[in-house]
Amino acid sequence: MNDRPPKKIYRAKPTRRAKAPAKPSPAPDPNVREGQRIAKLLARAGVASRREIERMIEAGRIALNGDLVEHPSLLLKNLTGITVDGQPVAEPSPAKLFRFHKPNGVITAERDASGKRTIYDVLPKDMERIMPIGRLDMNTEGLLLMTTDGGFKREMELPKNGIERTYRARTFGDVTQNQLEELYKGITVEGMHYGPITANLERRTGRNQWIEMTLTEGKNREVRRVLEHLGLKVSRLIRTSYGPFLLGDLEKGAIEPVRRHDLVKFRKTLK
Repeated sequence: MNDRPPKKIYRAKPTRRAKAPAKPSPAPDPNVREGQRIAKLLARAGVASRREIERMIEAGRIALNGDLVEHPSLLLKNLTGITVDGQPVAEPSPAKLFRFHKPNGVITAERDASGKRTIYDVLPKDMERIMPIGRLDMNTEGLLLMTTDGGFKREMELPKNGIERTYRARTFGDVTQNQLEELYKGITVEGMHYGPITANLERRTGRNQWIEMTLTEGKNREVRRVLEHLGLKVSRLIRTSYGPFLLGDLEKGAIEPVRRHDLVKFRKTLK
């Protein structure tokens, strides 16, 4: 029998880990701007387009806490204290979108120095402040989208978003489907290059025909210039769609809201 006492077992005490020194907060980057340009905020609030707001600032119509705003690059976090013509500006509400059937013979502008009728002479007098997305020439009719949100307006107009616009043109002259299909390669007219255009000959009566054209750039008078380059005379031009939004059977001069569900769904597809 073994009478030796049992050996004691010694265990090392766990060592405490030294706390890592707290990382210092990064110094603020002097190149990072806070807030957004006042022109952008006011456009989003539906006051006017960015260009128009710049003109309003030059005219001394916009103030911050009673002091005139001198430059559209002023950075703000919100519109608190901003007035336009002495009236306070409310924060922007969710964007609204409308389909408007622009008639022939009116210009896409708020006012015209020569006295020509504008789209605002056609729109209801009690209509809330809305801005056109893109433009239609005076002699072009059809779908003109209108919005309360200047930021959304800009998104819709940016070429990088590649939003398709479709037109129907009544033309006079001689053209073949093969000539129209060549437009998909792009074309340069008088030094101006136009990207791919999908064009189809719809129906023909003698030398008169309807042509449907779909494009994404929407440069000034693009459809007319391209067709005239092909030797055609355009007697009528109608925009029938802009993105997924269609002219449909909307009567000339009429305006209808786009359902918010459809607008939200579409905005998710933008880049």
